[in-house]
Amino acid sequence: MHLIYSVEEMQRHAEQQRCAGYKLALVPTMGALHEGHLSLIESAKQHASHITVSIFVNPTQFGPGEDFDRYPRPLENDLQLLNKYGGVDVVFVPPTEAFYSTGTHEHQMWVHAPSLEQHLCGPHRPGHFRGVTTVVTKLFHSCQPHLGVFGLKDAQQFLILQRLVHDLNFGIELVGVPTAREPDGLARSSRNRYLSVEERAQAIVLSKAVEAARRQILEGEQHPQPIVDTMLQILAEAPDANVQYAELVDTKRIQPITQIQAGQEVLAAVAVFFGKTRLIDNAFVQIPAV
Repeated sequence: MHLIYSVEEMQRHAEQQRCAGYKLALVPTMGALHEGHLSLIESAKQHASHITVSIFVNPTQFGPGEDFDRYPRPLENDLQLLNKYGGVDVVFVPPTEAFYSTGTHEHQMWVHAPSLEQHLCGPHRPGHFRGVTTVVTKLFHSCQPHLGVFGLKDAQQFLILQRLVHDLNFGIELVGVPTAREPDGLARSSRNRYLSVEERAQAIVLSKAVEAARRQILEGEQHPQPIVDTMLQILAEAPDANVQYAELVDTKRIQPITQIQAGQEVLAAVAVFFGKTRLIDNAFVQIPAV
């Protein structure tokens, strides 16, 4: 397992591997690795012959008052985990100045898709997706992968990145990996470690809410509001939960739907605070064609 810090060295290495005939996969992460990240690496192994894992806590996707300063950065533990797990060829750990040499506030060039940020997490995290699409563009240019592997827990992110690679002709395949979950259904997240014991017990309402929405849709409910109401009712079972949103959107434009139609793919998504800890969950639902 090779550790690379420099963009220039990463680009040289990627070009050498491409010339040698390897198919390159990139698994972008912010570190604090857990079983969910390992499931991304496992998926990458199934699709490619050379695996790069990036570890970069991207400052531009954190808004004011969010947890950038306290976000866990256990790099040595992450490297030990990856080395033990095996199958990772490169770990790319760029310093902040490699991507934002003039500083994050003076950075001039951004990749932005405002129309895809109007709902779900977008209104609540101004600038977040601009930071995500910009840093993923930088990672793609640095690592030169044939494919990128992302978790579907960050559903809006994945849908926006799909649009990024399509509209800007990146020529990179995106692989979406289903959400890794704890035995009780809670989506695995680096932020779960912030939860108290009581909050952790209550947090299962997120997965219960989106699963109930999925069942209701597949059972034939065509109107969004009863489905949203069901999610809100389940989230209300957690006394410490502060619901930020519960929404039903289409997966092409990430816009609310007025009626569910045959052949449509919809996304049921929720975001909830427990104290200062923000958790998200979702369910992709493909409506059978008539």
